[in-house]
Amino acid sequence: MDNNDVLRRLRYSFELDDSTMIKLFKHCDVTVTRAEISAWLKKDEDPEVVQINDAQMATFLNGFIVEKRGKKNGQTPPPETKMNNNIVLAKLKIALALQSEEIIALITMAGLTISKHELSAFFRKNSHKHYRSCKDQILRHFLKGVQMKYHDGIEPVIPEPAPKKPAPATTVAKKQTAKKGNPFQWRQTPPNDSGE
Repeated sequence: MDNNDVLRRLRYSFELDDSTMIKLFKHCDVTVTRAEISAWLKKDEDPEVVQINDAQMATFLNGFIVEKRGKKNGQTPPPETKMNNNIVLAKLKIALALQSEEIIALITMAGLTISKHELSAFFRKNSHKHYRSCKDQILRHFLKGVQMKYHDGIEPVIPEPAPKKPAPATTVAKKQTAKKGNPFQWRQTPPNDSGE
């Protein structure tokens, strides 16, 4: 997704005014002006719109994490110079302390179905064989779900985990036999009736 679009959606969802947005950048020792923020937030068709670059977007999200969760070991990580939807999703997951089930519930509430297996692929390293790129549609629905929860006050329905199926009786019997030993199994040397 376009950085400016993500920025506008987050500003609306969390009602971030200019002063708060300046503060978020300040958490990462970066100074921005109201004029810069205003230019980033203009609509795409506005001739005065300015694209927020990847490093600036990463800094904003890092500041958002610090605001919500505090600094890790007293430090903020350096901003990425190349952003993508996977990184945006991962940073918002950290900032909002979301579990996988909660992210799925937000996306579902916004009208899209996704499995836990699909979601986990977005958080893997891009060198991992099961890594998958987070498409615009996924991130857009996630951000819509975030807006519905944090701005509109609609709580997503988080499904209860499926109950574990009981083990088959034969499996249980085998485990018990393995623990206790088979009472019908003869010893290697049966006792001698003569007492020898």
